[in-house]
Amino acid sequence: MAEPTDTDRRLLDAAYEEAQAGLAEGGLPIGSVLATSGGEIVARGRNRRVQDGDPTAHAEVSCVRAAGRRRDWSSLTLVSTLSPCVMCTGTSLLFNVRRVVIGESTTFAGPEHLFRAAGVEVIPVNDPRCVEMMRAFIAGQPDLWHEDIGR
Repeated sequence: MAEPTDTDRRLLDAAYEEAQAGLAEGGLPIGSVLATSGGEIVARGRNRRVQDGDPTAHAEVSCVRAAGRRRDWSSLTLVSTLSPCVMCTGTSLLFNVRRVVIGESTTFAGPEHLFRAAGVEVIPVNDPRCVEMMRAFIAGQPDLWHEDIGR
């Protein structure tokens, strides 16, 4: 299993900032960025499901929307503070993202096996900030969390 690079960690910092912004807006603290292989951020997203009243506005989907029309998806890295759910995993696979950095999968274990089965490089970070942010949110707003993951 590959270890996160310094660039991956810097990109995770940016995704974490998105998550914090979402929390400050009254939403869920999940953030994401898309970046080139050189580490340039081309899009940012955060979970906006509450803010927009849109059940599909998860961080990764919001990030893909922000990236717009592109032809270089396979050269991009998706970075998310939380393991992507099946919808976000499917969106990433649809657009042929080949590398995914995951801040944490302790509080929610997404279907990372689907990425691996498709040959996507998965880089788990297990960042303590991301774990604590989600644990605190889930403890404080369990109904909103369960609504977000369809339970």
